[in-house]
Amino acid sequence: MNETGLILGMFLVTFSVRYLLFAVAGKVHFPPWLITGLSFVPPAVLTAIIMPAILLPQGELWAEPDNPWLLAGVFAALVSFWRKDLLTTIVAGMLFFMVLRFGFNF
Repeated sequence: MNETGLILGMFLVTFSVRYLLFAVAGKVHFPPWLITGLSFVPPAVLTAIIMPAILLPQGELWAEPDNPWLLAGVFAALVSFWRKDLLTTIVAGMLFFMVLRFGFNF
């Protein structure tokens, strides 16, 4: 009974928060300055997630040319600027990383 109550409580909290946001989605209008500011949130969050994985793959700073994570990240950034396609960027970056790690034993 205790687990059922816990699961039901988690469902109610999760559903109510999401339903509330969907219920007021068309009725709330943000000022242009806030919309502009919020447009920078996704790149900032992705940078905060990706950069530690690239520069700190083993727990300490590794910003040298023999870092395969850094090389694959730079390669993926170049592909994204060139192709402007997310799937191509991910696949090219992963393939480049795999070639470095398993092909050249970086």
